[in-house]
Parts: sequence; C-alpha cells; structure tokens
Amino acid sequence: MRPRSTSRALYELLSSMRFAISLLTVLGIASIIGTVVKQNEPYNNYLSQFGPFWFPVFEKLGLYSVYNSFWFLTILGFLVLSTSACIVRQTRPMLKDMRGFREHAQETSLASFAHHARIPLLLPRAEARDALLAYLQRAGFAVRCNERDKSVLLAAKQGSLTRVGYFLAHGAIVLICIGGLLDGNLPLKLRMALGGKQVTTGNQLISDIGPESRLGLDNWSFRGNVFIPEGKSANTAVVNVQDGILLQDLPFTVSLRKFHLEHYESGMPKRFASDIVLTDPATGQSIEKTIEVNKPFEFAGVMMYQASFEDGGSRMRMLAHDLRPGRGTSAKPLEAAVGDSLKLNSQGLDHSLELGSFRAFNIENMANDAAEPEGGTLTRLEKHLGSGARSPTRKDMQNVGPSIQFKLRDSAGQAREYQNFMQPILQDGAWYMLTGMRDSPSAPFRFMRIPMDGDGRPDSWFEIRSVLLDTSRHAELARRFTATALPASAASDVRGRLEETTRRTLELFALGGFDGLGKFIESTIPAGERDKAADVFIKILEGCAWEAWSLARSAAGAPAPTPSPAHARLLRDTLNATNDSLHYGAPVYIQLTGFDEVRATVLQVTRSPGKPIVYLGSLLLVLGVFAMLYIRERRLFILLKDSGEALVALGSNRKSMDVDERFEQHRDAIAALLTPPSRP
Repeated sequence: MRPRSTSRALYELLSSMRFAISLLTVLGIASIIGTVVKQNEPYNNYLSQFGPFWFPVFEKLGLYSVYNSFWFLTILGFLVLSTSACIVRQTRPMLKDMRGFREHAQETSLASFAHHARIPLLLPRAEARDALLAYLQRAGFAVRCNERDKSVLLAAKQGSLTRVGYFLAHGAIVLICIGGLLDGNLPLKLRMALGGKQVTTGNQLISDIGPESRLGLDNWSFRGNVFIPEGKSANTAVVNVQDGILLQDLPFTVSLRKFHLEHYESGMPKRFASDIVLTDPATGQSIEKTIEVNKPFEFAGVMMYQASFEDGGSRMRMLAHDLRPGRGTSAKPLEAAVGDSLKLNSQGLDHSLELGSFRAFNIENMANDAAEPEGGTLTRLEKHLGSGARSPTRKDMQNVGPSIQFKLRDSAGQAREYQNFMQPILQDGAWYMLTGMRDSPSAPFRFMRIPMDGDGRPDSWFEIRSVLLDTSRHAELARRFTATALPASAASDVRGRLEETTRRTLELFALGGFDGLGKFIESTIPAGERDKAADVFIKILEGCAWEAWSLARSAAGAPAPTPSPAHARLLRDTLNATNDSLHYGAPVYIQLTGFDEVRATVLQVTRSPGKPIVYLGSLLLVLGVFAMLYIRERRLFILLKDSGEALVALGSNRKSMDVDERFEQHRDAIAALLTPPSRP
C-alpha cells in the first residue's frame, strides 16, 4: 500500500470533524474567560486584582484582551481553514447522495432496515407498480423505478434538502470567523509587531502624541472611546492597546452641545443622552443628533454608542484646613478644576493636591441593618425568605450629595487618595462630614466622621481639636479641668497630682490618640485595674475637651457652652474624630464648599467591516440548523417480486417517534393497494 503524502495527511487533519470540534472547544473556553475577566481594563486594575505573580502570567497569555489576542485570532484562522476544508471534502459525496435514489439496493440490505415489512402481492407486477408510483407521488416522494429480472424496485425519497443545512451551518461558521478576523485588529497587530506603530503611556496632551502612536483614516477596523466635555469638540478616539493607548483619527468632528442626565427620586441615573453636532471636514456640512443608551447612530461608516459620562473639568471651590497642631483654625480658600494639580506650600507645607474626580450624586445605602425591622412579624420573616422574595438586606438608597476624590502627594512623591463629601450625612442619629482615606487604589476607603455642631457646621470640632492637640495649652487645660473637677477645699498635693495626670493624659492623647493611652495603661497599670483607669482617662479627656471648647468660644467672643445631652455627644464624637485625625495621613483637610459642574460624554466609536458578514453568517446558521433539525430525509423502498411478495423498507436520517408512525401509515396504505378486496 502506498504511504500517504504529508500534504494529504495535513489536508485530512484540517478537514476532519475532530479537529474542527477541538478548535471550537478552545474558542468556547476562551470566550468564557473573556466573559469572566473584564476586557481592556487598565493594567493597574489587573495588577491589583491578580497580584504580582499571576498578573504577568495572564498578560503573556493575552487574557486581558482575549478576543484581540494573537492566539485567539490564529485559532479563528485555523477554524476557517478547517471548516472550509470540511465543506470541500464533503461537498461531492453529499451532492451525490442528494441526487442519488439508491435504486440498486439489494433485498438483503432492505431486510436489515429497522423499519421493514413483507406484504402479500395479489396484483400483477405492472399494475402494482403503476398504483404505487401514483401513491408515492401523492405522498410527496420523488421516485425512481429499477426493473429487474424477477422483481422491480421503487426507490423513493423526500427531504433531501436537509443536507443543505450542513452547507449553510458550516458556511455560517466560516463567515462568522472571517468577520471576527476582520474586526480583530489583526492588521494592527502585524504593524505593531513589525515596529510600524507603538503604544504610548503616561499623561500626555493629544497634540503631543506623535504619528507612531496614531492610526490614520485608512484603518479599517477599530473600537475606541471619545471623551468630549460640554462645549468642546474632538476628532480622535482613544484605543486601549495592552497597557497603553493609540489615537485613532476620525473622518469627522463631533461636538457636544449639551449632556442630559436624568435621575430617579433616589438619585440613581435614569437617562443620559448627548446632543452632538457632527461635521464633515471635507464638505463642511453638519448634522445634529441625540445619542442615547441603546440608540446608536452611524455616520461616515463609524458607529457611535452612548457609553458613559464623566466629569468634564468642573470647577471646585474648597477650603484647606491645616490639621497640624498649633496652627489654629484658619482655612485657606482654594479653587481648581478637576484634573488640576495645586501646590500647597504655605506655612511649611510641601504637598500637592491632585484633583481626580467630582461626583454631583452619590447613591448610598443608608439603612441601619443592625436596627430591628419595623412592621411586625411578617416584616421580620421577610429577612429569611429566599431569592424569589424580597432581598433579606434592608436598603434605603439615598443621594448623599456631591463629593470629590483627590490625592495628596508629599515632597517624597508618596500619595494617598481621599474622598470628601460636601454635605453632612446623617448616621446613628447625628450629622457628620465624612472624609475617606486609602493608601492604594485597591484598598477600601477608611472614613473619618467629623461631627457637626448645633449650627450645622464642623467649626466646633476644628476649634476643640486645635486646643486639645496644642501642647502649649495643655497646662492651662489641666488647671481649668482640675479647678472644675475638685472642690476648693481639696489639698494642694491632690490638686497637683490631678493636674499632672491631666497634663500627661493630654500629651499621650496628642501623640498617639487612644492607642497611645492604651499602651500606657497596659505598661503601667495592673490588669485588674485597667478598665477602671481607662474610664478615668476618658473622663479626663471629656472634661478637657469641654474646657477647650469653652476657651475657643471665649476667644471668639461667643458665650460658653451649656451642659446638655447633645453637647455631651458632640464631645464624644469630637474625641473620636480627633483620634482618627491623628491617623488621617494628611496635614490638611480639604472641604468642598461649592462647584460649577461641567459634564462630559464618553462615546464609543467603532468601525466593524466584519459586522455585516457576522450578521449574514448568523442568519445562515439559523437557517442551516433549522434545515438540519426540521427537514427530515426519508427514503422509502418497495421491492415487488414475481413470487407474490412485496418488501417495504423505510429509512430516515434521524430517529424520532414519528418515524414509526409514518412507517405504519405507509405500510398499511401500500398493503391496501397490493391486496385489494376480492371481487364478487
């Protein structure tokens, strides 16, 4: 036997069903990965999510952009070759089988069919043949007659078009894969591999990005985002590639007139849309269009979608409160736009303020899950109902007002990120200004709650804190607290010891907050006396906070505070916030006092030459599957023998319950034709 050539073996491999199914399996797994792992995110997000070990592994595998990875596109290409080879290999035998009637089938072969029966033949063979031909044609069969020496075979068939479904389905796979290759940035990857294009990283102005990082109008496939503030225009899109970007020139200029943002009563976005003006630079003609979510618009071969919205450079008005001890309570006014960087270098500060983002609406769940739900037994039972009922978690979604997010960077380049809310927020029955801090983008914010005073302002906290942490005023606070805590008849040595204890308590608290006091208690006081000592220190701090408040109000020409439960809670909250401020990580607190909002739209622009091909392939796939599932091929054979017997056999390309029923119907009808009732 002559051995197969290498080319023949390769052709048989490519055209084999197993090879195509293997490729489809790999593509299915890759699609699952592309669905689970967010695609085309900034690399910092992936580094924070997967860690320093798995991040480079997944990067090498191209899992951050699966559908545009080289290996995914390569598999698509091999799938096109494999499926095309399958079609070429199967076309000739399938067409032959579709045209053939198998009229040369032998009796032994027909007797092996699952559905066959032998019927007495009481009519002459010619008469029976003519009657059966008429019956088969009425039943929708195409018939071919094969006359033999002592028999005649009627070979009938119907439903041969089911084989067309094979060609439609496999051709659809080829078209869909070709469409995926056209939209998969394969030419761009080849240009980048050959050094024709380079991604750019870092914060740069668009005008500063060179031609090596720009894609021209001749680029036939791209997907990018266009960021446009209100009143501005853009004619380039940003295409995310690996850990950088490329700029894609657009064949038009898009301007944003107005961005519409509507909210529900809770503050959640209900509708956002962009009023844009598209201008063709070649003709100078302009058209106006409103783009909304799920309502895209195509212009000059580019499809535009409303993707999201962002801040467009809103102007912020702020106050910078100096938190360093001994600096008083003065605040410096600041004004900057989102994206700006300000130097804070007054009075010994050496920090920069980098405004990152502004949000006019913040929707938070303000429900207190620890509280007992109201509404009686039914409401309490609802917490334990399954997913088909209401959620067991109580929700009270509210808009808590504007917020800013920014970074404070010191002279060494170390930065911490902060989020400050503009309006007081009600928590646990009291109002607070919330300010959050985190050391890295992957960490959650840790919030400090600054209490509001009776006037709804945080001024009292700044005043009390300034006096409490000023070491030059500790002696005065200790004397005032001692004079208040002890009667006038107290011995001088007792008064001196309490005064010294108070001064020492203030020093420990100013240095390390409650942690400093706790370490001091653990190192100097026996275990059995620590709880009692802690209560004493807390009472001393609360008394000193009261005296600090009295001093601050006196210096401002305001009357002294009067004892009340509200003032007592304010002092406790003040001590807690003062303790948190020692771990705040910043020498200043930035308070948002006003803003002039500027909105910006983010439009996704795509040029997809493969989209109509994919749509056509999807249509053919549906038609092909429909043809293979619902068009059933049946072959009916009737062998009329001169011996007075007829053999009926039915074959089908798919086993189903109705095959038995159809065979019984044809068998009974044929039997009635071949064995007519005897004539009188």
